[in-house]
Amino acid sequence: MPDNGAGKSFYERVAAATPGGDVLMKCLQCGTCGGSCPSGADMDSTPRQLFAMISAGMEDEVLSSNTPWYCVSCYYCTVRCPQEIPITMIMYTLKRMALARGHYHKDAHINWSKSFTNFVELNGRSFELGAMTLFGLHNPFAIVKQGGLGVQMITKGRMPPVPERIRNMPQLTAILNEAKRIAEEEEV
Repeated sequence: MPDNGAGKSFYERVAAATPGGDVLMKCLQCGTCGGSCPSGADMDSTPRQLFAMISAGMEDEVLSSNTPWYCVSCYYCTVRCPQEIPITMIMYTLKRMALARGHYHKDAHINWSKSFTNFVELNGRSFELGAMTLFGLHNPFAIVKQGGLGVQMITKGRMPPVPERIRNMPQLTAILNEAKRIAEEEEV
């Protein structure tokens, strides 16, 4: 049964809801996370700033921030963190908390999420270039702004130019269909 957080501070609720989140208190405020983030330029607060806001109990500001929604789950921040803080997992926690409160950032773009999900359903994994292209149809200025980074990622082999498909798609399709069925039952 999920903890409703009664009597706990915002910081305590975030830490408790995140696997390994109890190490959040070890944040040195070094900024490595924000400096590592490929989406950092679009975030209204760096992860470091968000963690300071969490510690300060600024729940409304944190849950209204676009920062968790721009996290692309690359785990680069988590890998580089000198304190081994599960930063990406904290972003997932903040997204869940924001959704539970009826908040999501207007710039989160539901089309981005749908394109990501569609590529996973078709190929078993994300296709970043395709998702960015679809996103660019709705926001061409973002593509221009991030175009140089995209070219660098492709030339360095960090973003494949064509979708890659996993081997056992029928098994993944069965899993995804069951997850959808369960989600539909819970909505009723």
